[in-house]
Amino acid sequence: MNGQHLQGKLVRLCSPADAESMGKAWSRWSQDMDYYRSLDSDPPRFFSAKFIKDEEEKNQEKVDTGSFFFTVRTVQEDRLIGFTALWEISWPHGEAFVSIGIGEPEYRGRGYGTEAMQLTLEYAFEELNLWRVSLFVFESNLRGIRSYEKCGFVREGVIRQAMRRDGRRWDWYLMGVLRPEWQALQAAQPET
Repeated sequence: MNGQHLQGKLVRLCSPADAESMGKAWSRWSQDMDYYRSLDSDPPRFFSAKFIKDEEEKNQEKVDTGSFFFTVRTVQEDRLIGFTALWEISWPHGEAFVSIGIGEPEYRGRGYGTEAMQLTLEYAFEELNLWRVSLFVFESNLRGIRSYEKCGFVREGVIRQAMRRDGRRWDWYLMGVLRPEWQALQAAQPET
């Protein structure tokens, strides 16, 4: 890992914020339909800050060796803007799923999410010694697909017409990246 452990030029990955801060942020983000619909195929659910705070306090007491959760904070303002998570880790096989969400709209489409995913993959492959990281993305999430491809993910499969939304059926894509593919992409990056 680089000298700035879990930090890039735009964002850094941190441990979860205090429960109250997380509650306020998640509650605000759950009101944003663009954000919510890119993360979940379920109908939108609006969460109060108190509900999220209570859930976060419960989760902070649990130790889960099958997942790692990070908040995404800006380097400049130290502002909480989203999250990443590695989950369903299979240690015998060295694989995991990854999720990401940039909740603050003014930080979407500007490289913050791509850098957060790159840092998460660096953690997965360099620190956790995983071999493979996978994700699911909705066909309609073109911005997410472009970002994942920049990070080295390739489309591996399609779950056809898995989601009904806006009067039509949408596919889900399974995307994955292997450690050697990620390493080759890193080696090809110009030194900064």
